[in-house]
Amino acid sequence: MNDRLAVYFDAQVFDHETGYGLFGCPPSPYLVVSERHPENGERVRNMASVLRKGPIRDALTWHGASPASDEALRLFHDGGYLDGLAAVAQEDSYRNTDSTIFGPGTWPIIKVAAGLSIAAAEHVWQGKGPMAYALSRPPGHHAQPAMADGYCFVNNIGVAIEVLREQGMKRAAVIDWDVHHGNGTQEGFYSDPDVLTVSLHMDHGSWGPTHVQTGAADEIGAGEGKGANLNVPLPYGSGNGLYLAVFDQIVAPAVREFAPEVLFIAAGQDANQFDPNGRQTVNMEGFYQLGQRARSLAAELCGGKIVLVQEGGYALSYAAYCLHATLEGVLGRPRELDDPIAFMPDHTENLAASIQRLRDIREAALL
Repeated sequence: MNDRLAVYFDAQVFDHETGYGLFGCPPSPYLVVSERHPENGERVRNMASVLRKGPIRDALTWHGASPASDEALRLFHDGGYLDGLAAVAQEDSYRNTDSTIFGPGTWPIIKVAAGLSIAAAEHVWQGKGPMAYALSRPPGHHAQPAMADGYCFVNNIGVAIEVLREQGMKRAAVIDWDVHHGNGTQEGFYSDPDVLTVSLHMDHGSWGPTHVQTGAADEIGAGEGKGANLNVPLPYGSGNGLYLAVFDQIVAPAVREFAPEVLFIAAGQDANQFDPNGRQTVNMEGFYQLGQRARSLAAELCGGKIVLVQEGGYALSYAAYCLHATLEGVLGRPRELDDPIAFMPDHTENLAASIQRLRDIREAALL
C-alpha cells in the first residue's frame, strides 16, 4: 500500500474565530486570565505543519477546493436551518450554545470546510486516487440536519456522502473515532438503510437540547434503517487495547456485512491521552493502528476507496502528532515520527467483558 494520499486544504479554515473564555464557555468574572477556545485555528495550523514537514510529506499531494454550494448543503441540511445561519452571519457573533460559537466571517468558512470534504470524496469516487483526507474546520460530526452542536454547524461528511449519492454511489459507511459521539451523522442517516454510521466514543451520554442522542449501544437506527447505526460507547480511560479490540471484533465485522462502496472516517484525535476535551488514553501507536485497520478494511471491501475528514483533536501539539500517526497507518508506512510525550500506560481492563456487554445491548435492541 504505497499510494499517495490527497490532502484537501484551504488556509481560510484558520480564520473561523472562536475567541477566549473559560475553556469553551464565556469568560468568567472570577478569573484574571481567559484561555483560547479549544476549537481554534492554531490546532489546524499544527496539523497542516506536521503533514508538510513530517516523514510522510513525500507521500502527500495538496489540493484546494471550491466552497460548497447552497444546493449541496441542502442535500443533508434543512433549508430553513441554513437560511438561519446565513442570517446570523450578518451579526457580530452568535453563540448557539455556551461553547458553539458562530463568529464574524464563519459562514463562508463553513462552506469552505464542506467544500474540502466534498472534493476529497469526489477525488476517491471519480477515480483520481484511492484515498483522500480533508483537513477541514469547523468540524462537522455533531451538526444535525437542523441543529448546530459541539462546535459544528454543517456536517461535512454527511454533505459529502449526499453529493456522492447524487453521482451514483449506493452505499457508504462512516467510522467515527472522534472521542465524542457522532450524533449529527447518526441523526441525518438514522432511518437510511444505505448509510452505515458507526461511532466509537467515550460514554458521555446526552449533553443537552442540542445533543439529545445518548450514543448508547441500543440506538440502532429506525424504520428501514434499523441496524444501520452502530454505537460503541467506551468507558472513560479506554486506551489502545479496547479501541483496537472493538474495532476488530465489533466494527470491522459490521462494516464487512454492510459492504460499502466507499469508507468514510470521521478522524478526530481527541481520544488521545492529553486531550482537554476527552478522557481516553489512546496514543500515537493506537492511532497508527486505527489508520492501518481502516485502510485494510477499505482495501478488502471497496477497492481501497477511503475518505478521511478532520473532526476534533484539541491538544495543540499532540493531536497533530496523532494525526500524522493516523495517516502513516493509512499509507501503510512504518511509524517514523516518534511519540514525544506519551507515557500513560494503557489500563484498559476486562476487554472481553466490555465487548460482550456492548454486543448484548445491541442484540437486545435488534430483536
